[in-house]
This record gives sequence, C-alpha cells and structure tokens, in this order.
Amino acid sequence: MTMPPDQETPLAGRRYGKEAADGQAAGGGSQRTAVPASREVVVEVVDAELVDDAPAAGTLTVYDPAAAVLAALDVDAEEYLGRIRPSKTRTGYARDWQLWEEFHGWLAEQRGVRLPLGAVTVGTFVAFVTWLDEVVEAAPNSIERRITGVTSEARRRKYTVPKEVTEAARRALKPLKLDKARQARGRGKAAALSPEDLRRMNSAPREPARVADARSRRRTYLVPELARLRDRALNTLKFAVAGRNEEMSELDDVQVVPTDEGLKVYVPPVKGRPGRTVPVTYGEHPDSCPVRCWNAWLHAKTAAGAEPGGPAFVYVDQWGNLGARRLSPDGVGRAMARAARYAGMTGRRITGHSGRRGLVTTGRKSGKRVEKLRAQGGWSPNSPVFWEYIAEGELFEDAATDGIGL
Repeated sequence: MTMPPDQETPLAGRRYGKEAADGQAAGGGSQRTAVPASREVVVEVVDAELVDDAPAAGTLTVYDPAAAVLAALDVDAEEYLGRIRPSKTRTGYARDWQLWEEFHGWLAEQRGVRLPLGAVTVGTFVAFVTWLDEVVEAAPNSIERRITGVTSEARRRKYTVPKEVTEAARRALKPLKLDKARQARGRGKAAALSPEDLRRMNSAPREPARVADARSRRRTYLVPELARLRDRALNTLKFAVAGRNEEMSELDDVQVVPTDEGLKVYVPPVKGRPGRTVPVTYGEHPDSCPVRCWNAWLHAKTAAGAEPGGPAFVYVDQWGNLGARRLSPDGVGRAMARAARYAGMTGRRITGHSGRRGLVTTGRKSGKRVEKLRAQGGWSPNSPVFWEYIAEGELFEDAATDGIGL
C-alpha cells in the first residue's frame, strides 16, 4: 500500500532526502513514495541534554564546557578566600551581622513590620547608622567598621548591596565623625563599679535627667517597670559573678539555682572559655542584692508570660512588652551603661565590663582571697588583666605614705 506523499510518517520509519531517493531507485523493499528534493530535511546532531525541571521543560540545553570550568573556579576561589580570611575578621563580621539582625528586630518593634535581612537599601542602611549612633551609642569609627562588615557579610550571603547604599551610609556617618563628643565614645578602659554605684543605678528615677529637645528626632520615654526590674537583676548579677557580656547573654533560667545561702549560678561557656559554677550570696542592701533583684525579675517576667527555663534576660520594648529573644551581648553592655547614665554617672566610662572589674577591685579592698576572685570571674592564672585589677584593689594597702608621720 502506497502512502500519500503529504502524510507524515512516524520518525522510526522515515528515511530522509537522498537516502530515501536512492532506496527507491534500487527498488529494494516495499514501494514508498519518494520525498521531493524541495522537502529534503537535514538533521544536525549537537551535544545537548534534556532538562526536565527547567521552566521550559523538554527544551534542549547546550552544554558549555568553558562556562562550567569558570563556575567551578568561582566556587573554589570563594572557598579559598574564606579559608585565608583571618579568624578575627570572620568573627568581627559575624558580630556585625548579629547587630544587623538586632537592628531589624528593633525596627520591627518601631514600625510593626519585620523586613527581610536581605533588604539592604539606602533607607535601611541609613537607619542602621542612626540606630548605631543614637541607640547603641557606638563611636563613629566603630560604625564605619560595622558598615564594612555588614556589607561584606551580606554579599557573602548572596544579597545585593548596590554601591549607592554604602555611599549613602557613609554620607550619614560623615557629620558624626566631626562631633567631638561622639569621637570620645569607647576610648579608655572601663571604670570599675562599686556596690554604692549599683545602689545608685538601681534606685535612680526611671526617666533620663535630660529633657528631650522638641526639634530632635529622638523621643524620651519613661523606662517601663519590667525593663527596670530586668536591668536591676542583670547589673547586680553580672557584678556578682564577674560576668562577661556574652556570658550573661547566654545565661538561662535553669542555670540560676536558688539555695538557702542565695544562688548557685552556672555561667555558660563562651568563645572557647569553659563554663563555671559560682556562688552568689544575699547582699546587705535590697537595692544591690543580686539574689533579691533576680527573684523580683524572675517573678515579674513569669507573670508577663515568659516561658519557664528560657533565656535569663530577654528584650523588653519601650512600652513594657516582654519579648522572646534573649538579650544580645551588646544589649547586656548597654543596660549597664544606660542605668549609669540615668543615675547621672557621666564622669566615668561605664561599660558592660565595669561590673567585672569592679568585683575584683572591691573584693580585694575587702580582703577577699585572690584565688576566690579569679575563680569567680573565670580568669586564667596568668591573666595580665586580672592581676592589673588586683593591683588596683591593693593600691592603698600598706601604702608608701601610710603611717610615716606625714
């Protein structure tokens, strides 16, 4: 049976062009209608593969060996550059990114909408600079380094950071770098706190002494009672255990165990340092007693709906609402500096490290044994910083001018 010339036959049964014509002329096999020369089809075989899960499934994707090699080299280069980057730089950039996340949490509380971390725009970056300046109260040089760190970390995470974004952030930073008061931030060693300082901080009014300028963008709020109780507990317990900012940030409720004598606190390990279990006894004054302040905070946050056994210290917004996120290391340091500022203690540099230094100097003046003080704060036996604090505490012990008849 002869098929009509214009009827299409299955692919497996076709012969094309000259091959079909030659076969017809030879007279081999069953008779077939010759394909006209004008309909001759040329099939070119290419090195390709089917991509079933691509948007246009079933289409042919041509393999490009050069593009594959270039892509592999890019991956290798990224891994190599990551390996050779100094560990201090990696740690610093990771900390910068944590601050970027903390800023987004703060911004969500202010605006009621949480933005994606990858939204690195002129608006978010300039707001980040303002937040570092007004809320964190970072030094201009620190802010500049944070800009670099967040930019690098965002690009490493495959987020787009246009050039105009970083340029806008640095334009916002420029007038801050010319301000002498801002330039003085973060300079010098942290001053040591004393128990008298803690009582002054914990009993200060819950409003800043400074009157808000109507022209300023900053607004002054009454410190919520829940935030005040948290800061009292945080600052006194931090002093009592000579805690680092990172340690107090990682502390959980279950690690603060009540005893007849006071509290047994397991200070968690951070940055490769081992954890430690230290005693905290009742204080002589309610306003500086770490045990009473901790119990008051624990009762208040439980009543506010905190999950039992969660982070010891969490965020509290400006309206007094309890958050679920644990207070960051920077947030721990700011709590102590903020309380000192509200108490009018502006003549010394009070930071998150002031309590740690203060326990050693105060304890040594009171005759506490060196090994007891060292174990409480988790210092190594040969720590030069610890022995510097010991020397400060012993400064007036058997002083050269004492009792010589002056």
